[in-house]
Amino acid sequence: MKQTFTSARRPLEVLIHIISWGIMFGFPFFFVERGNGNINWMAYIRHLAVPLSFMIVFYVNYFILVPRYLFQSQSKRYVVYNIIFLCVIGVLLHLWQSLTFDPSLVSRPKRPGMPPGWLFFLRDMLSLVFTIGLSAAIRMSARWTQNEAARKEAERNRAEAELKNLRNQLNPHFLLNTLNNIYALIAFDSDKAQQAVQELSKLLRYVLYDNQQTYVPLSKEVDFIRNYIELMRIRLSANVQMITKFDIQPDSQTLIAPLIFISLIENAFKHGISPTESSFISIHISENNNEVVCEIRNSNHPKTAGDKSGSGVGLEQVSRRLEILYPAAYTWLKGTSEDEKVYESRLSIKIGE
Repeated sequence: MKQTFTSARRPLEVLIHIISWGIMFGFPFFFVERGNGNINWMAYIRHLAVPLSFMIVFYVNYFILVPRYLFQSQSKRYVVYNIIFLCVIGVLLHLWQSLTFDPSLVSRPKRPGMPPGWLFFLRDMLSLVFTIGLSAAIRMSARWTQNEAARKEAERNRAEAELKNLRNQLNPHFLLNTLNNIYALIAFDSDKAQQAVQELSKLLRYVLYDNQQTYVPLSKEVDFIRNYIELMRIRLSANVQMITKFDIQPDSQTLIAPLIFISLIENAFKHGISPTESSFISIHISENNNEVVCEIRNSNHPKTAGDKSGSGVGLEQVSRRLEILYPAAYTWLKGTSEDEKVYESRLSIKIGE
């Protein structure tokens, strides 16, 4: 990613450098006297020394001094070498101006208000200092941009690795809970247990393949949830009221994270069913205005400490996956009623935010 980002920026950077230096080297034309429409090229070459010195100072800093000293936290050496470098450039500029000085200018009367020559020299030296600062700022800005891109890429890779790890944990967790339900069926109804195994094979096909994608169409996810509910319904007794409602388009292509709701539904079957008391489970999944909502209500029958039908890891995984996939784009409200007889969970996810 870092190499791609750098290579993508390079043509633009080269173009900016070419245009900038083209302006700088074209600027001396404004100071060249023209006689009979002809350019005094000797005067242009004389003035050319200043932008050329700017270019040398800029690129010596850009390619050598800044990376070698400033990036290595050797600021003192960087300042010292630049001072020496400026003195050398200043002396060379002075020699060049002396060697290329036009003697005919001496005989010309000095224009009134013309500043002394040393002010021009001071102007050029201050401009060189500014060029050094500009070179360091541009190079450090480019380095910061590259480092920031690399940091974001590393964060994305870590998030993808964590997400993959969560998916890998979710598969055996889901399978374990389902097998526990089938095991319970075998003891009192072998026919239903066989039917449950067939339903489980359909679910596993989705879990093993579609769960490896980051997002799946909502219609496929709802089909999986319907199959899972039918599998769980096999072992429900007559005292359990099961209510489901799916308000989505039949072929909805809205993308949603796979298995993001299944742990909530598992939790409802785990805590919402009692073998002796009347119970109910209500599951409502809807889609509207770029929002997918999963609302679950169930009677609350907390399991005893000896119940090993689940470890509670599912809801923790849901929370972590939501933080990775939908940061600041979801609302999850959950808890029991005041009399602690009903548990409610409402997960709302903004799609396309």
